[in-house]
Amino acid sequence: MGKRSRFAGEPFSDDDAAIASYLEDLSVPTLMASMVSLTGDPSWIRGELRPLGIYLNEVQGFMEPASLASIRAAALQAIVAFRDGDGELPAPPSPEIVHEIMEFLVATPVDPAYLEMMLEELELDGIDHRQPHPNPAVPASVREGLPVLVVGAGMSGILAGIRLSQAGFPFRIVEKNEGAGGTWFENRYPGCRVDVGNHFYCYSFAPNDDWSAFFATAPELRAYLQGCAQEAGILDKTSFSTEMLSASWDETSQTWQACLQTPDGEEVVNVAAIVSAVGQLNRPKLPAIDGLDRFKGESMHSAAWHEGIDLKGKRVAVVGSGASAFQIVPTIADELAQLTVFQRSAPWMFPNPSYHDAVGAGVSWAMRHLPHYGRWYRFLIFWPSFDGGLEAMRIDPEWPHPERATNELNDAARQMFTEWILSQVEGDEELAAKVVPDYVCLGKRTLQDNGSWLSALRREHVELETTGIQEINEKGIVTSDGRQHDFDIIIYATGFQANKFLWPMEIKGRDGTLLSEQWGIKPTALYGIVTPNFPNLFCLYGPGTNLAHGGSLILNSECEMRYIIGCLQLLEAQGGGSIEVTQDAHDLYNEKLRDELSRMIWTHPSIKSSWYQNEDGEVYILSPWRNIDFWTWTKEPKPSDFSLSAPR
Repeated sequence: MGKRSRFAGEPFSDDDAAIASYLEDLSVPTLMASMVSLTGDPSWIRGELRPLGIYLNEVQGFMEPASLASIRAAALQAIVAFRDGDGELPAPPSPEIVHEIMEFLVATPVDPAYLEMMLEELELDGIDHRQPHPNPAVPASVREGLPVLVVGAGMSGILAGIRLSQAGFPFRIVEKNEGAGGTWFENRYPGCRVDVGNHFYCYSFAPNDDWSAFFATAPELRAYLQGCAQEAGILDKTSFSTEMLSASWDETSQTWQACLQTPDGEEVVNVAAIVSAVGQLNRPKLPAIDGLDRFKGESMHSAAWHEGIDLKGKRVAVVGSGASAFQIVPTIADELAQLTVFQRSAPWMFPNPSYHDAVGAGVSWAMRHLPHYGRWYRFLIFWPSFDGGLEAMRIDPEWPHPERATNELNDAARQMFTEWILSQVEGDEELAAKVVPDYVCLGKRTLQDNGSWLSALRREHVELETTGIQEINEKGIVTSDGRQHDFDIIIYATGFQANKFLWPMEIKGRDGTLLSEQWGIKPTALYGIVTPNFPNLFCLYGPGTNLAHGGSLILNSECEMRYIIGCLQLLEAQGGGSIEVTQDAHDLYNEKLRDELSRMIWTHPSIKSSWYQNEDGEVYILSPWRNIDFWTWTKEPKPSDFSLSAPR
């Protein structure tokens, strides 16, 4: 699916100088790992020249320029020798060598427990080990009688379609938008881009070798997802501009009856199972401010951008200073006459100089020509944001300074991030007082920063307003100190209804139980996927699965979808009927989940408000688990966790 960044044996250039120039664009530690695969010689990673450390988005391992040049020269010789030789690659590295390469790249020991997971993720053998296959013991006619409805055609919905197709289950996807792509279809505001490295923000089985930027913009991400869907034939099975309004479980037929709103009116369908792929960040949230409808100018939520709007020379308010505002403000600031950012709380940010950098031609070349370069690069940028960051978010009850941090690691991050922020506003004490957060570091979403945010705030025509908003009126915004701020345009960068899962759909389960009432403001599910009283209903990116400590939501979705396919295969093995998680299995897991969340940073007393929290200040949307634990738990469903009912 997509453009696969696996070594394809394409002819190398005859121009040695061109190859040498390509090598200048590469991560040298990753190049050394690739040379092991090219030559079969592990001495590339056993010499004195090696990475000295690791940090998120630092891909040269803090190696000296002379060392980098020396390795590039040696790699050029090896590449030319391979090109001019028989062109036969050695066997992929053994698991032992893979583990050695992992430790080499991250310059620190790696628990061997991660090896199996990373072998699966790396796909060095070219095999998608997560791909499901139809159960040969079950007649195809049984699967054909188990149609699945997938709600949403974003990243998870497209994945669901791909995996259902591979497993042989009939399915239909319904998508409320006019096209596929989910959040990358909807969010079209200026500067919209991913905030994790896009060389791992892609399906494990469909890596892309020609991203134009290391942190791709929305149009490119949208094109990637649509390309994957097109190649897999998913678009042909997707009904666009179609929204599921409600679904009811029928115990007699053991099916879901779903009511759909289509362009031609309402449609009712009966399906064996429903997979919700609507996500957590798909319904815009406007602030609870009096007078939103009074403003006579133009206003919009960042996720409902008015295409073609003319901002030049306008007086603009941006309400919010989170991730969306962080991207919008620097992008539009220069064309405005006046810009005021209304900030409720300052965001923590950490340095990433490459956040807006373009990908050099050598990177795409290496991913097409050098064996496993793309896979090892994916690992290199993935690992620093994997499970290691979790410890900085755990509360140490013995830590002597709980008012400013949760533990020693967290305090070190606070100090480093504070220094980074203050270094950008030196000489402006008023601004400095506004932009250093007053809550614990990492307690809210932490943003990647290349200096563009604070640089924009320092422009003469830009103001950061930290006084609260009292109301909106015809002319603009009135702050709580009674001041009137006049604007032509108001942009609400105020996030999403993250705590309202599957909202506003009405889902009725067994005995007419309403999912919205069972969950209330405290949604729970086993692994975020299945919940009691709702047979044959599965969630992707459900309760307790959002990642605030690192990792990859795409990896999570691949794990969740493997688990869902396993559930459906348990269902088909008995000829259909229903599968429902037991109350005991659900409750046992969620007791452990609540206990673990109570030990984490996200409800620290210094955090007065956060979209991670529900209206009672509790957290139900985040995962406190290590990624490897979630991967292990979701490899396959345990039959003992479920109540299975054969067809009636």
